[in-house]
Amino acid sequence: MTKSIIIGIAGGSGAGKTTLAKALADRCNGRALLISHDRYYRYIP
Repeated sequence: MTKSIIIGIAGGSGAGKTTLAKALADRCNGRALLISHDRYYRYIP
């Protein structure tokens, strides 16, 4: 069984979260999956 690592990145708007996440993913040579908040969050009014 392979090990998995989950990294959470938090910060305010414009803090560079996406930039950091993409840079980390690039260093993983295609072995990383980015899941942004907008991909799974569903607003229910």
